[in-house]
Amino acid sequence: MASIANQTFSSEPIAYVERFRKFTELLSTEAPIAQTPKEVVWTLNKAKLYRYTPVLPEEERHKLPLLLVFALINRPSILDLRPGHSFVEFMVKSGYDVYLLDWGVPGQEDKNMKLDDYTLEYLPRAIRKLKSISGSREFSMLGWCVGALLTTIYAAMLPDDGLRNLLLLTAPLDFSNRDALTLARLTDEKYFDLDRILAVFGNMPGHMIDFGSRVLKPVENYITNYYKLWDNLDDPSAVESWHAMNTWMSDFVPVAGGAYRQLIDDLYRNNRLIKNELQIGGKIVDLGRLRANLLTVIAERDHITPPCQSESILDKVSSADKEIFRVQGGHVGVMAGGRTAPTITWPHIDAWLGARSAEETKIRSRFKYLGPQERHVQPHLNSAHSPIPSCSTRTLELVAPLAIR
Repeated sequence: MASIANQTFSSEPIAYVERFRKFTELLSTEAPIAQTPKEVVWTLNKAKLYRYTPVLPEEERHKLPLLLVFALINRPSILDLRPGHSFVEFMVKSGYDVYLLDWGVPGQEDKNMKLDDYTLEYLPRAIRKLKSISGSREFSMLGWCVGALLTTIYAAMLPDDGLRNLLLLTAPLDFSNRDALTLARLTDEKYFDLDRILAVFGNMPGHMIDFGSRVLKPVENYITNYYKLWDNLDDPSAVESWHAMNTWMSDFVPVAGGAYRQLIDDLYRNNRLIKNELQIGGKIVDLGRLRANLLTVIAERDHITPPCQSESILDKVSSADKEIFRVQGGHVGVMAGGRTAPTITWPHIDAWLGARSAEETKIRSRFKYLGPQERHVQPHLNSAHSPIPSCSTRTLELVAPLAIR
């Protein structure tokens, strides 16, 4: 960053003007993102189900289709950010039949939509279409952020619907440690008038949610982010990466009022899911009914969904095959970071899912189960990496080192 001052005062005026023009152009334009070829195969209201065009012959592809479910709060294009740096592209090239459920943008007519609608109507109907196209009775599903919450609820409510493998990325499920949850304190009823906000707006505005997330790290989001761009203007690769990420982050999506009320009241304030008290469709969500093979990916430096929100789920479910995979990254970087995602997170997801996506799974797990009195054996990719405390007595933990914001 010290180079900024040198560039500002020592460069020729014309060169500086051109540099500033390029800087402002990047701030005010959108990069092409979400370019992996796909087609819409199903719609419901604002939601769309996409199927990505396979690139491998059918005989070389995995037998189980994979459904990607992102949050209600942002666009799912983060999963397909740009060519050469896209989780979707990576998985398609790895032989998966990939589908993505895009929730769309709710309008005022959708303000009463609840988590019940997304988990008991939208998801099951999209999955029926996926099964019809793929010809498979079973499938795998990956949920990220609030998408992980929705897929967890679905998996517990409909355990016999064919879900074989469930992958949860930075899943906000346990809200018991309020001291570690800055968003829980921000939305405390002493400071946050939920009724008034929804009475005024109907839906929770996307720009307000974005502001709430950014102020958790104000210096990094409002100052450092732009300093880094300025310092790297002469690096085409860095500029392309920043431009794509900024395009995704600037595309705000409102959250349906009914669903947002449940997120705040039922979860952030009362932690009803992990207590087995959350009601969806008039029935209690019993996490013990979740039996699918389970991989939980935790970002150790996640300030939006801290690790404590994702750990306890493994003690609640009935899955025989379950694993925690810890990555030294942030909430977004764990899946879209320039180094961590393509070298650590994506390959591990591929390896874990590939071993469980055969037509008939004869080996339920690649790892030895741990007895209830045993300590965790944590295989490290880097022996110098310090151990991370375990959070489940029957779950193998893998730890992946590598720093990224």
